[in-house]
Amino acid sequence: MRHRVLGKDGPEVSALGLGAMGMSDLYGPADRAESIATIRAALDAGINLIDTGDFYGMGHNELLIREALRAQDRPLISVKFGALRDPAGGWSGYDGRPEAVRNFLAYTLRRLGTDHVDIYRPARVDPAVPIEDTVGAIAELVRAGYVRHIGLSEVGAESLRRAQAVHPIADLQIEYSLLSRGIESEILPTARELGIGVTAYGVLSRGLLSGHWSARRELTGHDFRGISPRFQGENLDHNLKLVEELRRLAEAKGVAVSQLAIAWVAAQGEDIVPLVGARRRERLTEALGALDVRLTEAELADIERAVPADAAAGDRYAAPLMADLDSER
Repeated sequence: MRHRVLGKDGPEVSALGLGAMGMSDLYGPADRAESIATIRAALDAGINLIDTGDFYGMGHNELLIREALRAQDRPLISVKFGALRDPAGGWSGYDGRPEAVRNFLAYTLRRLGTDHVDIYRPARVDPAVPIEDTVGAIAELVRAGYVRHIGLSEVGAESLRRAQAVHPIADLQIEYSLLSRGIESEILPTARELGIGVTAYGVLSRGLLSGHWSARRELTGHDFRGISPRFQGENLDHNLKLVEELRRLAEAKGVAVSQLAIAWVAAQGEDIVPLVGARRRERLTEALGALDVRLTEAELADIERAVPADAAAGDRYAAPLMADLDSER
């Protein structure tokens, strides 16, 4: 397993991280035993970065990770906080107040069964709370030993600068894939200027770029892709045509579509760590194969022609969720 460093002073992590969200929430039913086996397989393969959120399954994801970890396992765990849920699984905004930060962390430490979190980050910017206050509260927890590093999620360039002025930020977690390249114009250059790493989620665009998606696939009511614009009607047809162009290149290189898509993200810079949301061991094995894919300048150019920037049809989230993204303002 190769490694990359998050930011100037952040932790050294595996070149591929595991996002555990889908094992508990938002992608329909998941198999508990297979989820645990997948986490353990990831650790055995050398992945040392696991990403979760305290609101994934309302704490279920953290408890699942705790159950999956064995005595010998010492991964770095990245936790997002701040999203408010209701008993029906709905969303009620975000809370970035300092007292809420301390409260969220207390519950996370108990669920994970640990005395610290390696990377702690607000899931979204709370528009009612200055980001300096939220980051300042996490900085106090760093000084107290409860948090090792501070991260951010889905923030824009201005918020990055304001946060970095309070405390060093290890990484920005943000969606980045062949179908989501909005960070390239301002956010990614700003992160690099400030020495902030990037952990890229959605590298397979929630399955669209996996090479396994079909227009005939039926989604359950608990799979948020059922309301995602990119999975609807003509948008889906258009996006799957892009995937077929990518498949042509993948087959020519002798790799899977997903591997080509992940390798493209990894090739955008040593400061970028792709997160893969594999829920089954077979998908994890496929994703790990991307680490062996080396792309030449000519191949990168071919990929750019097959899937140009802004080629995707539909926003990456439904309109109400897009409104929560500081990165899209």
